Amino acid sequence: MAESLDMAKVAAAVADAKKAQDIVLLDLRDLTDVCDYFLICTALNNPQMDSVVEEIKKRVLEECGTKPLSIEGRGGSGWLLMDYGSLVCHVFKPETRDFYRLENLWGDAPRVELELGQ
Repeated sequence: MAESLDMAKVAAAVADAKKAQDIVLLDLRDLTDVCDYFLICTALNNPQMDSVVEEIKKRVLEECGTKPLSIEGRGGSGWLLMDYGSLVCHVFKPETRDFYRLENLWGDAPRVELELGQ
């Protein structure tokens, strides 16, 4: 099984390739036992959200050999969450991301630099 940072980088690259916006990777290892990393990104509509999630699921399985433990939030909630245990991917619509402001909630978490083609 791949390391959580490797999975996070694969997921971030997929989100970028699917044109997700404002992709942020937070390192939570020193702040919580819940998971190691949060990947947060914004999709503009439901089809894009579904596309990002499905491609992350596919590519993380192919490249890292890991399936999500669960996927929550289907059905137009404005927030899809993929739980890989050590990595949690959050795909938001813009208004939902603005409302929950996870980056502020976890403001003490260092951001991991991502080399994306944005």
